[in-house]
Amino acid sequence: MYCLPLALPAPLQVQAHNSSRFQSKPKPIRAMRAVVQRVASASVEVEGRTVSEIGPGLLVLVGLHESDSDSDADYICRKVLNMRLFPNESSGRGWDQNVMQRNYEVLLAVSQFTLYGVLKGNKPDFHVAMPPQNAKPFYASLVDSFRKSYKPDAVKDGVFGAMMKVSLVNDGPVTMQIDSQSPKNSNGVVEEQS
Repeated sequence: MYCLPLALPAPLQVQAHNSSRFQSKPKPIRAMRAVVQRVASASVEVEGRTVSEIGPGLLVLVGLHESDSDSDADYICRKVLNMRLFPNESSGRGWDQNVMQRNYEVLLAVSQFTLYGVLKGNKPDFHVAMPPQNAKPFYASLVDSFRKSYKPDAVKDGVFGAMMKVSLVNDGPVTMQIDSQSPKNSNGVVEEQS
């Protein structure tokens, strides 16, 4: 009696081989993160005093990752200011104009390390967020980038390290999340960051 080696048909071999790539753990995000909300108005209060407020525009919560660099800040600044989140009232087209075309304001809520929080059991852990001693000057340079790229008086921010109360009237509501490093598409190719 002869025993022939068991061989799977070619399509099954390919399928088994390809399925292994879906079983690996997802790579953690290593990028600056921004949560952008289109608002009718927004304000930041510290110790009972309003320190910043805007009318129509964008409220931006920024999370700084410990590995962020100037290129991450440049990307977030460019993307936020150019996001077409507003309708064009002249043409009637939605999602047609950015905050600068509408001459609206931007409120950058101070570095939100909680955007990098992960739960360990029921307790949040923020170990991948940029440490405060590095985050403060880095965040200040991000605010400067926004002011240089738009109009200085149209960009407001909060108070770094303070306990803040952020109030907003979300317009839409419209809420978007941006990470400075584009994820890979299904073919494993990094998508263009324009």
